[in-house]
Amino acid sequence: MGHEAQGTPRAAGVAAPGGNLDDEVEEVIAAVLTASRLLVAVSARALGRIAPSLTLPQLRALVVLDGQGPVKLAALAGALGVNPSTAMRMVDRLEAAGSVTRQANPGNRREVVLSLTARGRALVEEVLAGRHAEIATIVSRIPAGERAGLIGSLRALTEAAGEPPVAPRPAPPPESAAP
Repeated sequence: MGHEAQGTPRAAGVAAPGGNLDDEVEEVIAAVLTASRLLVAVSARALGRIAPSLTLPQLRALVVLDGQGPVKLAALAGALGVNPSTAMRMVDRLEAAGSVTRQANPGNRREVVLSLTARGRALVEEVLAGRHAEIATIVSRIPAGERAGLIGSLRALTEAAGEPPVAPRPAPPPESAAP
């Protein structure tokens, strides 16, 4: 089955002329996989520039802690889709690097609550800013008339996956001209 890399997008649920809905689903899957590969590469490049010793799964853990605030190990493991022992090993490394702290839960002294340190928060902000800048460059290459459709499609994808939305950043102020 062929994929039209440069073809005209069709409305969702509308099969290609002479094709069937399964072919369209496969085209969507191929496009999402390609976009996923791009976005992982963007994240890896941003991470490599800022903190080459940090892995993408460790960055994901820091981003979860940044977004959810202090959490218990089981909650972090659940958000990452890993078992608690895997999350614990990751937290051990992040704590050794000075990015995460562990504290006893005041409500239950047997539980540990994980939090970002100031260093961890700064690291997340710097990596996400680098990722944002590279994505902004890529998006600026998309013709303005196609961006609105991309917004709707990506929102539909993330909503179907249950991923919480990221708020748009305000546009930077225009650079002032030198006198």
